[in-house]
Amino acid sequence: MATTTFKNNMTITGNLAVDGTVTSTGAITATEPTTGAPGAAGITAGTGTIHGVTVTRSGSIIETKIVMDITGLTCGGADGDIIGVASAADCHIGQITAAANGAIFAGYMRCLEVPAGGDPDINLYANVESTGTQDAAASGLTGTGILVNSGDLTLGGTVILTAFPAADEYLYLVDGTFTAAAYTAGKIEIVLYGTV
Repeated sequence: MATTTFKNNMTITGNLAVDGTVTSTGAITATEPTTGAPGAAGITAGTGTIHGVTVTRSGSIIETKIVMDITGLTCGGADGDIIGVASAADCHIGQITAAANGAIFAGYMRCLEVPAGGDPDINLYANVESTGTQDAAASGLTGTGILVNSGDLTLGGTVILTAFPAADEYLYLVDGTFTAAAYTAGKIEIVLYGTV
């Protein structure tokens, strides 16, 4: 088998099929898929808020991982309200599509840092609309609805999804109970498994 060595940057547009082993002595960078991008006004505009997503395919399984620092987002003023930048619309944390994420059949939400400031009872919803507004009831949107009913998040606590987002639905963080305040801490990991 021949070995090809590249000493400079290489850009590939389209698919790359490799039959064999790929070895890297440096970093491999993947661009964030646009379908996983959160609402600009409702999530990424949060002061101190961090949102990252990776989508990895291995065989026929697609893993979608969303990691968030919710610092700077605000809990709603009633049970079941959407969490996001205060009074902003577009508070979704990403869209799930069949092309990018597959048909979701399993997943979980895990607490990496206990939320502070706002309420630690944070649930995960999926809805058709992308325009959900902070402090508005998630029940006012249409779609699958609640995926995870977490109760108060505890460090390392993992909650398994009991329902799965349909294709083209948007994900939302929603307070289960409420403390109407901005989050000063809190890190969450959401992992979804889909089939091609």
